[in-house]
This record gives sequence, structure tokens and C-alpha cells, in this order.
Amino acid sequence: MRRPVRRVPVPVRVRRRWIWPVVAGVVAATLSWSSPAGADADRSGLPEAVDGILGDPRLDGAATSVVIAEAGSGEVLYRRQPSGRLVPASSTKMLTSAAAMELLGPGHRFTTDVLADGERQGRVLRGDLYLRGTGDPTTLAKDYDQLAAEIAESGIRKVSGRLVADDTRFDDRRIGDTWGGDDESSYYAAQISALSVAPDTDYDTGTVIVEVAPGRRAGDAPRVSVTPKTDYVDIDLRASTVAAGGDDTIAVERRHGENTITVSGTVPVGGDATKEWVTVWEPTGYAAAVFRDALAAHGVRVAGPTRAGIAAPKSARRLASHDSMALKDLLIPFMKLSNNMHAESLTKAMGYKATGRPGSWGDGITAIGGYLKSVGVDPGTLRQVDGSGLSRKNLAPADQYVKLLRAVRGEPWFADWYASLSVACVPDKLVGGSLRSRMCGTPAALNARAKVGSLTGVSALSGYVKDKNGRELVFSIILNNYLPSSVKAVEDAIVVTLASSTEDRAVPVRPRWTRGAERDGALECAWRKPARC
Repeated sequence: MRRPVRRVPVPVRVRRRWIWPVVAGVVAATLSWSSPAGADADRSGLPEAVDGILGDPRLDGAATSVVIAEAGSGEVLYRRQPSGRLVPASSTKMLTSAAAMELLGPGHRFTTDVLADGERQGRVLRGDLYLRGTGDPTTLAKDYDQLAAEIAESGIRKVSGRLVADDTRFDDRRIGDTWGGDDESSYYAAQISALSVAPDTDYDTGTVIVEVAPGRRAGDAPRVSVTPKTDYVDIDLRASTVAAGGDDTIAVERRHGENTITVSGTVPVGGDATKEWVTVWEPTGYAAAVFRDALAAHGVRVAGPTRAGIAAPKSARRLASHDSMALKDLLIPFMKLSNNMHAESLTKAMGYKATGRPGSWGDGITAIGGYLKSVGVDPGTLRQVDGSGLSRKNLAPADQYVKLLRAVRGEPWFADWYASLSVACVPDKLVGGSLRSRMCGTPAALNARAKVGSLTGVSALSGYVKDKNGRELVFSIILNNYLPSSVKAVEDAIVVTLASSTEDRAVPVRPRWTRGAERDGALECAWRKPARC
């Protein structure tokens, strides 16, 4: 799948990650690009070509908003329900990321500090030790370990007071508006805090990785490990190992309101290990626990308890600090991997910068709207309630995305933002992103750059593509309320048509739906759960 996996004694089956050899093969078998019979002799115009693609019976009863325009002149080449407000899913991240580049700046870095408010007496710090976060969604356990090492290197061996986790840069609202309750333990819906931990370099902040491997013999308990190693979560092991060839039904889920993760089901002897990314309850406590363990590992003992939600006093002295990567670099994992938590942290960070109050969704969305208005996008025509697009309350029309795509071309940070979009048919996940197996073998391959959006019954694709003569086009395709599990082939057919056409002639390209396309949810998001595509 999409990440390198640490070697274990048995093959590892990674749930919700990228299975590209399998997916690419299925895509090749399921979608073939073809022109209607006689197309070479009777080429239609672009509107007729796109209308023909959108006339696919699988879109019967669906809602569509589609706009295509020249990137330079702004001339609209095609429109269908251009102002129709539909759920855009992760296309929302285009609004959030562009605003963040302008309002926070390409060089913005999140800082995590360790501070003290007491006096130093030899090797003892008399007072509290503060861990203060500003919303970094990329902080790893090793970063907390480095902070702890700096404290130890300063000569401190004991803290007489408490370990205080200062997460007051953001408000205490952890979950976005109308996020699904059944998604609570899913990695793409982690709680948002100014302090958290990412277990991996995909920066799935607010989660732990639970790996379940079979025991040596039938009847043995499976072997379970947690990354990073922490006692902040408890494992309730209810699973068992069964004979080789038996069913693999392992399920990993966190209980509501707790940090108890239940592992249930069966795994056969010699079977694959399973990895699941599971959210924690209250990420501030998670960060504090990981940091406290790191302090202990470096010989620093904190005598008092851990407390959260208390601001460090202004008089507190900084003892150690960690800076995140610059925003222009953070855009790569954020946009290519469509990381919801990055979007929400940036939204709250924009809210803080705009108001000086603890960052909130309300203030952040207002700041995003202000930026959009400044570049000619009308925030009054859309509704945005989170930064990622996970909420189904988000509504936007295709014409506003096209306005944004044109407007940002004149921004000084455009090159970095453009580089964050997924590129069709580039295998590297940090280049191809969510388009890495799409539109291969067509003129759109290595050409189209776009942001994908997906929820059940929601599909979107907005971005840039050059036509056959090198003319740059912008497009936004938003599809809602369809019944098939996926309509990505329709989006791809439109973009391939654009890449195949010239200013004078458009060759309509249509997807060839074969057996398997009816159940191609696996194609749509085999590499990710649908809510995060």
C-alpha cells in the first residue's frame, strides 16, 4: 500500500493503505479509453463531448456542477449548473490550503516549546514543566524525544512540580461540525488539538498504529504492538489464532470516549499481520504521555501529575524548542495524501492569527472567506464549515473553484501550491498522490494536476490540464447523489478529453465500463478510506 512497512516475521496486510499493484491491474481491466464510433471522421465540439460523457446512465438522477475554462483568458469553454452548490468533499482543501499560504505564509512553521516557571536548584527544577503546542500536525515521537534529550542535556534530573500540557493555542472543540460518530476511531477523523502526536511520516496525527500478528499455534493469542510505544492506550485483546487456512476477521476499534482499543476476530497461523491506524481520545494527553515517557527514558523524573489545558505563564523560560517543516513543504503530505487533520490544524491556526483568540473553526473559516473574497471568489455562494471537507455541510459550486484556480496563478507562492496537487499517473505517492493510478496511458498522464474529493455519493476533481496544443485549461467537476460506488471514470474521461483536444476540435473520450466497475469503491479509494480521498 502507500507506506513502507516495517519488516515483521510474517507478511503484513496494511488496512486502508495503498495497494497499487492490485489497483493498477484492476483499473487497467476496468477502464479503457475510447472514442465513440466514427469520432475521427465527425469530431464534435467540447460542449457536446462533455455532455456526452455526463450523459452516462450511471449518472441518472445525480447532481452535477461542471465548469471548464481557459486558464489565461478566463473564457468559459463549458458549463453545466456552474452555480449549483454541491458537497465538494476534499476539494475543500484547495480553499484551505490557498488561504493558508497567503495568511500564514509559505515559511510558516509550527513551534512546540518546553518551558519552566520555577527556579533551578542544582539538578532539580523547582516548579512546573510546560509542554506548549501551537498546532503542529507533524510532531513525531522522536521529536518529543529530542525535546526530552535537550532537557536532560541541560542537567535537569528532577522536576518537583507537574508536567503541564499547554494546548491553549486552539480552543477545546475536538471534532468538526457533523463529523460522523461512526468515524470516531478512524484515522481520517482524529481529534484536533494544539498538541498531538503523529505515529508515522505520513503524519497521521492523533493516531496510533496497532499491529496484530498471528500466534505460533492455533489457540494462541495474537501478538499485538502499538506505535509509538505508549501506555496512553490500552489493548483489550479478544482475538484468537486459528489453524492455517482459517478465516482472517481481525477488527481493531477504539471505544467511544475511551482509550481502550478492542482487537477482536480471528487470524490464521502463518497469515498476514494487520495494521490499523486508530485515533486516540484527547490528543493533548497523548502528546503529554509520549513526552513524559521520553523524559523518563533520558533520566528526568517529573514528581507531579500531568495536567492539560493550562497556559504557560508569560514569565516561563524556554528550555527547548522544536519547529515543524515550513508550510510550503507541509503542503506535500497535506494535499497529496489529502490529510484531513492538517487541514483542520491550519484552519484553526489561521483563526488564531486573525483574531489573537484561541484558534477555532469559526474564526478560521471567516479568515479563509476573507482571503477568497480578496481574489474574486464569492464566499457568499458557498458554505464551508471545516478545513478538510469531511463535513457534508460543506457546499460549493464549480464556478468558484475555477475562479480560485485562475486567481492563484498570480500569487507569489503559486509554484509551491501547484506542486502540492496530485499528478496523473506518477507512481510516487508524494508526487502522484491520489491520481497516481488514474488516467495512465492517456494524454492526461503526467499532465493533469488536480485535487480529488470523495465521500459516499460524492466525487469531485478540480485542477489544471494542458490540451493537445499546450493551452492550459482549468476545470472543476463536482458530482453528487449518484448510486454507483464510484464515478471516477466519468471525471477521468472529461479530463482526458480536454488533454486530447485542440482549440478547434474536441475528441470525446468515454470510459468503458466493464464488469467490476459497478463495485469499484475499491478502485476509488483502495489506498484510503473514502472520507479522506
